[in-house]
Amino acid sequence: MLNISKGAKLALSMLHEAGYEAYCVGGCVRDMIMGREVNDFDITTNATPEEMKIVFKNERILETGIKHGTLTLLYEYEPVEITTYRIEGEYKDSRHPSSVSFTGNLKEDLARRDFTMNALVYNESEGILDLFEGKCDIENKKIRAIGDPYARFTEDALRILRAIRFSSTLGFEIEENTKKAMVECAPLLHKIAGERIQVELEKFLLGKNVKNAILQNYEILGILCPELAKMHGFDQRNKWHIYDILEHTAVAVENAPRVPYIRLAMLLHDTGKVHTFTSDEKGVGHFYGHNDKSAEIAREFLNKYKYDNFTKAEVYNLVKVHDTHTDLDRVLVKKRLNRMGKNRFLDLIKIQRADNLAQNPELVNLEHFDKLEQLANDIINESCFSLASLKINGSDLVSNGIPTGRLIGIILNTLLAEVIDEKLPNEREALLKRAMEIKNES
Repeated sequence: MLNISKGAKLALSMLHEAGYEAYCVGGCVRDMIMGREVNDFDITTNATPEEMKIVFKNERILETGIKHGTLTLLYEYEPVEITTYRIEGEYKDSRHPSSVSFTGNLKEDLARRDFTMNALVYNESEGILDLFEGKCDIENKKIRAIGDPYARFTEDALRILRAIRFSSTLGFEIEENTKKAMVECAPLLHKIAGERIQVELEKFLLGKNVKNAILQNYEILGILCPELAKMHGFDQRNKWHIYDILEHTAVAVENAPRVPYIRLAMLLHDTGKVHTFTSDEKGVGHFYGHNDKSAEIAREFLNKYKYDNFTKAEVYNLVKVHDTHTDLDRVLVKKRLNRMGKNRFLDLIKIQRADNLAQNPELVNLEHFDKLEQLANDIINESCFSLASLKINGSDLVSNGIPTGRLIGIILNTLLAEVIDEKLPNEREALLKRAMEIKNES
């Protein structure tokens, strides 16, 4: 017996007592079978929307999806979506059906879904019903489209990215015919809203099997960012790299922290290499200026897929500086912290560590990044590297006779620069004395 939530149990029992069929359906059943945590329970039933409203008339419900057959039961703090068995009409935009009609047949409802592993249903009295061999595909770790894969992806092209996402998050292989249809239907992704693509990409990038998912689906990812496909098989031709650009990228992504904007930065950090490759007289490959080109590509990508301003800023800036070396020097690290901010600089260290883990292991010095991170944290906790941590401020200067205006900013920034360079202690009396000297010099 699978462990379903209290809200799902209530919904099933009330529908059954009223004489209707009802089952948990889709991802919640798949995840219960796999022993994964389930956050949302969906239920499918032969009760029509109007019949459901009668069944749940004394419960808290939301009717926002009722015209498409979906009612949401609110049990305590848990929402349970309950949808009438339905058949969808022709898909005219590779995303939305032109019409939805209700049916009393469970198999007809399940046949419209995307993959066999998502077409399993369950209730406590009947157990698991498996009409499309989804349980077998879960056991064999296969992602297989229901029925004709070309029809499934033509109906809704976003299913192509869902398959890639499941491959990454579940570690499943995509069945051969399903994969072939995905590649051939991939241009239909151009019809999908950027926001929807963004959601799937984020889940995909956080998957435990993201490296293999990138390498096995580069043609499809190339529809979203053409450089990703061009990176496949691109020999870097220098001693620092044992992988082509795509495999280097895939390994780097998997080694990066599972933070959406950091993994996105890793996915895009070397996209500019396919445009900047040169080789010297010895045949050694170089990629001068690839940081700037990669940042430019990242900006276009982020705008196209409607990322928020925070993600745009972080990804763009991290990609732009990802190859910037920082020596283990206190003054230099303080300058970097001042210019980049502590969070972005610490993120840069994480990105550079992941980047180096995807290079030639015989030449990588990971200890450098451990020491750099420790040095940065020591400075953040103990030293001054920003105006906010300076022991005096503009009000202190004004109260000591320095007039408000442009001079205040000049003095404060001069004091900060001298503190960072360790020419001046970050102590109030020393700073005030030096401030008066700068005033007199001005």
